[in-house]
Amino acid sequence: MHITDIMAKDSPTFSFEFFPPKTVESAENLFQTIRELEEYMPSFVSVTYGAGGSTRDLTHDLVERIQTTTKLDPIPHLTCVCHKEEEIEAILRRYAKTCIGNILALGGDPPRGCNYDRSSDAFQHASDLVKFIKRYNEVGDHPDPRGFGIGVAGFPEGHPSTPNRLVEMHHLKAKVDAGANYIVTQLFFDNRDYYDFRERCELAGIHVPIIAGIMPITSVSGFKRIAELAGGARFPAKLLRAVQRCGDDRKMVKRVGVHFALEQCHDLLDNRVRGIHFYTLNQSDATREIFDSLGIPRRQREEAAVEASAT
Repeated sequence: MHITDIMAKDSPTFSFEFFPPKTVESAENLFQTIRELEEYMPSFVSVTYGAGGSTRDLTHDLVERIQTTTKLDPIPHLTCVCHKEEEIEAILRRYAKTCIGNILALGGDPPRGCNYDRSSDAFQHASDLVKFIKRYNEVGDHPDPRGFGIGVAGFPEGHPSTPNRLVEMHHLKAKVDAGANYIVTQLFFDNRDYYDFRERCELAGIHVPIIAGIMPITSVSGFKRIAELAGGARFPAKLLRAVQRCGDDRKMVKRVGVHFALEQCHDLLDNRVRGIHFYTLNQSDATREIFDSLGIPRRQREEAAVEASAT
């Protein structure tokens, strides 16, 4: 389903993000997680994409498996890093053939452990990739006459490689003007950052839906990993104090993280967020706890049961 149709049907949207597995065992564990979350009927799920070919084929395989064996709408990530135009076109053709409706177009991170020279990449910026997908939509073979819906990333706390916030907003507007239909934000822990970002987008003439990225903390090690991966995420003192009080009690850390994320979600919903995107880290427990506490899943399951009985 095209993202504009998803947005029209679900307001707000709820979605999950997974990263591709690296082994057969982890692939089966992940698919069990996906099955557990399928009953919550998310608006869509997204699948990340590794740099330099590390997990790219795994992404394609997982996306197609979700598309063909579940009722979920998968949105694969595509990045600029390590790609030629013909490679991206081949991937788009493959996804069009399996009726994938949407793409999340990202700049991407270079491969780790080497000094990668990006000058040979066909796309230097995410806006270039968006333009290419847009051109493919106009002349490609997608079963939807609109082609792929296109999403891009937004950074409420600022992009780590663009300290000038005015320039950063200029880059975001360039992606939207190139043809992006929606924005998914990097994770954040202070909703004021999201609200300020949303207002700055409006002032910049950016009027596409902005989906909020939420990652519940489930362990101290995960907490530290988030700090590393998010590239500058700010952790409110309130959250830090709560985690520190837990000491080495892993269950308490998870309880604090879920509670904090749940409070974020309630506040976002009260302030007309267009969607909430959960970074699951391929785990279902925390996301399920939040969903059940929000009261959304049961209502959707009941609606699905009514539709099924009517047919």
